[in-house]
Amino acid sequence: MSSEHPSGPSEQVSAPSHAATPDETAPHGASHGTPSATAIVGKQVDALRMLRISLSTVAAGMLIWLLGDVMMVIFASVLCAVVLHGLSALLVRHLRLSYAWALALVVVAVISSVVLLVWNSGPSIANEVMRLQEALRQQETALRQTMQNSPTGQLIAKYLPSSLGNPQGGGESSLASLGSRLAGSMTGMLGSAFGALGTILVVLIAGLYFAMSPSTYANGLLRLVPPPRRQHMRGLMIRAGRTLWAWVAGQSLDMLVVGTLSALGLWFIGVPLALALGVLAGLCNFIPYIGAIMGAVPALLLALSLGTRETVMVAALYATIQFLEGNVLAPVIQRHAVQMPPALTVLSQTLFGAILGFPGLILASPLTAVLLSILDGVTPALSEKDRL
Repeated sequence: MSSEHPSGPSEQVSAPSHAATPDETAPHGASHGTPSATAIVGKQVDALRMLRISLSTVAAGMLIWLLGDVMMVIFASVLCAVVLHGLSALLVRHLRLSYAWALALVVVAVISSVVLLVWNSGPSIANEVMRLQEALRQQETALRQTMQNSPTGQLIAKYLPSSLGNPQGGGESSLASLGSRLAGSMTGMLGSAFGALGTILVVLIAGLYFAMSPSTYANGLLRLVPPPRRQHMRGLMIRAGRTLWAWVAGQSLDMLVVGTLSALGLWFIGVPLALALGVLAGLCNFIPYIGAIMGAVPALLLALSLGTRETVMVAALYATIQFLEGNVLAPVIQRHAVQMPPALTVLSQTLFGAILGFPGLILASPLTAVLLSILDGVTPALSEKDRL
């Protein structure tokens, strides 16, 4: 009895030890061999998520490609509505008016300003435009003759693309096409005035209706979103609207400062049509980086007729203004908006300009600011250890 008693427990202890061995080795073998069901499901979910993102990206690209012009009109209307809403909100905050009265006051003020500007300064503005067009045409002729008489100029003209006046591309002499593009750009815009005016009228009317009742259209969009995601989508829409208003307000002030400094500097140097060139520089500054070059080219062409010294001074003036604008003015003005890296800004202008044409080039920066704001709201911030 005593000999069987220890043997019984020993057998009972040894049996579970042998039975536990397969149970312990099975998960170990599964972790090193066949993947578990959780890992397989996780990979399938990741693959489906990537497929959904890829299909959504392709669908968005096709939609932009096919309906790009319509989408630009819609975005321009939203931009106009944001401006009207922002100005009305300022009046509501400071004058204690109702939103309807504030919006009506803003619309009346804008219309009155445009009417007074056209009534009082319309003839002089048209005269300045015609003088600037004629001066550019004359300067283009003189520059073309100078290049034809210079071996270096002939070499440069030989390798110009046909769109810039290469004589091998269209039969015209060097820079003729470029001169006609620069000097006749306003004439070309007047030739398509009905289409441009019609589009602007649609943008203004749609923007006014958007600004009159923004919640109606915003709530309509929210109804298209699944209920669990509506609160998050609402936050993204508010975030995008604030970013767009901050960008527009800051860029408007930036344009005013650049235009004023350009006009005063050109007047001090002695360049003719300084006021018209300053207004042009301010308007072109709505397009960051590329707009600065577009606004400086007419001033440099007119400065060439005055001499090398004036040309160098004009180039230094525009370079100084853009340096101050990019490193001092813009960081202060746009501190409440999305900070866009310069390379991303230029690439977005190239992309939207190639897909949507000149309207895409004009609206590339505010559109990119909105997209970056939304992307910043849907993606988690990087931790300190994940940063490069």
